[in-house]
Amino acid sequence: MRRNGSLVHTFKAPLAIAAGLALLAPSVADAQGDLLIAPTRLVLDGRRGGEVILSNQGNEPETYRVSLELRRMDSDGNLQPVEEAQANATEKAALDMIRYAPHRVTLPPQQPQSIRISARPGADLPDGEYRVHMSFAALPKVRPVTDIPTDKKAIAIALTPIYGIVMPIIIRKGELTVTAGLANPHLVHGPKQDEFVVDMTRAGNESIYGDLLVYPQGAKDPAFVARGIGVYPEITARHAVFAITPEEAAALKGRARVEFREAVENGGALITSVDAMLG
Repeated sequence: MRRNGSLVHTFKAPLAIAAGLALLAPSVADAQGDLLIAPTRLVLDGRRGGEVILSNQGNEPETYRVSLELRRMDSDGNLQPVEEAQANATEKAALDMIRYAPHRVTLPPQQPQSIRISARPGADLPDGEYRVHMSFAALPKVRPVTDIPTDKKAIAIALTPIYGIVMPIIIRKGELTVTAGLANPHLVHGPKQDEFVVDMTRAGNESIYGDLLVYPQGAKDPAFVARGIGVYPEITARHAVFAITPEEAAALKGRARVEFREAVENGGALITSVDAMLG
């Protein structure tokens, strides 16, 4: 099973970090320092480059630093930062093959700017999937000296929010194969919220990526949808847990079909499915 193309929808994900320390990841949209990027996931084959469009949705100019990071997915689907000194051969190769420009950009409000990206995997590299994560971090503005307290005994601590987004850049080289599966879907009823849980499996040298949909028996429309779910090559299984509303939990009880499909933008083809009794 081979899937080409990249995710083309956009999302808005500012992240406030105190004291200038940033672990950048998609988060809930904020009214300040809004950054919009498209696409949110870029797949390259080494023959043609791509680009990411940045747009500042705020009311003031913002300056963003563009850099590359390494991250590894764990079995719960979390992306853990990896220091370059601890990178494996595949991760180092991914960093070496990516070129992009500019590395810093100032965006007026509502004005787009493109980041050009290319990848040149070496001919001697093994066939497979290589990945880096591109980070877009808003740089804090310099405060005027007049904003500093004049009381000599006062100690002022200013927490400056930093906003950012991280997106994966995937480079696929040569012949790739992947198989996927779903197992053990079930509902978990907790005191504060209910959850839909399913184990996703992957085998081969390529990631899987798409949408999870759960259809109650006989229903034409899904009662639950989770979009943009992936399992990267560094893991063979992901334990996926999703918070659901009481209404969704009620609709899911009973016989159901769980499907994992390509993203709608990539055709929506069925990748794998499983039938289950949800209780």
